[in-house]
Amino acid sequence: MRKRLPPAFAALALAALLPACGDNTARTLGLVRDAPDEFQVTTRAPLSLPPDMTTLPSPTPGSPRPQERSSSQQAEALLSPGLTLQDPRRAPNVRPSVGEAALLQHAGPDAPASIRQRVDEESLRLDRPDRSLTDRLIFWRDPPPPGTPVDPTREAQRIRENAALGRDVDSGETPVVQPQRQSFWQWLGF
Repeated sequence: MRKRLPPAFAALALAALLPACGDNTARTLGLVRDAPDEFQVTTRAPLSLPPDMTTLPSPTPGSPRPQERSSSQQAEALLSPGLTLQDPRRAPNVRPSVGEAALLQHAGPDAPASIRQRVDEESLRLDRPDRSLTDRLIFWRDPPPPGTPVDPTREAQRIRENAALGRDVDSGETPVVQPQRQSFWQWLGF
C-alpha cells in the first residue's frame, strides 16, 4: 500500500522550491504588473508612400526618419502651433491666433543678441559677492593661490643631471619655490 503525502506538505515543498526558479518568477506567473513608462511613450509620424519610387534616397542605417520632428519641435508645436518656425511643413500664410499674438505682445521685445554674454557676466559677479565689513576684518588677506609653485631653474637643472647620469626623469625631488619669511608688519599687511 502506498502512502500519500498530505496536501499541506506538498504545498510547503512547492513553496520552498519556488524561489529557485529565478528572480522573475512572480513576473512570469503574472503576479507583478508592469505599467509602461510614461516618459518613454512617444508618437511616431505615419508612414507615407512617395509619389515616385525612383527618386527615393538610399537608406542610411541609424539616421532619423525624415518625417519625424525632434522633441523640442514637438513641444514648440504643442505650445504655439502657429509659430513653429522650424517646422518645414508649416504653411507660410499661417498667422498666430489672437491669444498667441496677445501673449507675444505682453511678453515684451525680443531678447538682445548679446543676452548670453550678459548672463555670463552677471553670474561671474554673483559668484564673487562683495564682502561685508565683518568678512573684511576677519579675513583681511586673500588666500594663497592653490598649488605649489615649482622653481623652474632648479627643476631644469635636476632634469639635465638625471639625463646626464642616465636616470629616469621622475627620480629625485621636484624643487619648489619656498615662500619668503614675513616680518610682523608684513604679516599684518602694512
